Amino acid sequence: MDILIWVLIIACFIASFASVIFPLIPAPLVLWIGFLAYAFFIDGSALSIFFWIGAVVLTVLLIVSDIIANSYFVKRYGGSKWGERAAAIGVIVGSFIIPPLGILIVPFVLVIIVELVQKRANNEAFKAAIGSLFGFLSGTLAKIVIQLIIIIWFFLDI
Repeated sequence: MDILIWVLIIACFIASFASVIFPLIPAPLVLWIGFLAYAFFIDGSALSIFFWIGAVVLTVLLIVSDIIANSYFVKRYGGSKWGERAAAIGVIVGSFIIPPLGILIVPFVLVIIVELVQKRANNEAFKAAIGSLFGFLSGTLAKIVIQLIIIIWFFLDI
């Protein structure tokens, strides 16, 4: 039985990294399924209170980092609120269209289109689209780092 639970835990951790390519996979949720599977089915007392508090803090950071990075870079490169929204929608839609490249191409194209529809100059629309790329890449890097930290902490704590 323990082997089956460990397979589930490892599958959850792998699925959390798959969320980088497929944003519809909720990384925090699958991480927590792995943690809770260990706590309930293998050894509930092995994980310290410091781990659980840290896991909550890092989970909040994991959720917020993507939103903050995308918003920051689109704004920084002159994008509008509609450009920010288009980038977010583009990441979701792009994950289904030519994965994994779709999550880069679709938001980029959508931001350009949205900014041009708003009568922005070509170079301004292009800069905003570049901002969406930087936002996505920095948010993705932050997600990977945070997920690695929390998973490594999990294994160190048990």
